[in-house]
Amino acid sequence: MEQRSHAESALAGAAYGMLVVLGVVLGVVGGFTHAWYIGASFPAAAIGWVPVLFGLCLLAGRMMRSKLGASAVAIGWLLVSMVFSLKRAAGDLVIAGDIAGFVYLYGGLVAVVIAVLMSPSSGGSWLMRGSYGPPPPTPDGS
Repeated sequence: MEQRSHAESALAGAAYGMLVVLGVVLGVVGGFTHAWYIGASFPAAAIGWVPVLFGLCLLAGRMMRSKLGASAVAIGWLLVSMVFSLKRAAGDLVIAGDIAGFVYLYGGLVAVVIAVLMSPSSGGSWLMRGSYGPPPPTPDGS
C-alpha cells in the first residue's frame, strides 16, 4: 500500500482549502450581483449564476478527481449564501425573497448538487492519506 508523504497530504489539504475559498468568493460576488435585471422582470444575473456555479463545481470535482473537490466549492458558496439570505436586526439582507433571490438560491443549490453527483468518486481518502494500488508484498514473499 503506497502512502502519501506529508507534503502531498498538506498540498491536497491546501488545494481543498483553496476550493472552499473559491466557493466563498463565488458566494460573495454572486450575492451582491444576482439581482441585476434586464428590463423590468428578467433576472439575468441570477439565471447566469446557475450555470457558472454548476460549471465551477464540476470542474473542481473533475480536476481533484473526487466528489470532495466539488463539495468544497459548494460548501463555501452555500455558507455565504445562507448568511446573506438571513434578515439582519435592521431589517436588510443581501439576497432578498424575490424572483432573483429564489432563482439564485434554489437554482444554485440544485446546480451544485448535480455537479457533486456528476463528479467522479475518489479512489482513496485524502484524510487517510489515500492508498493506491495493491498492497505491498509481505517479507515472506506472499
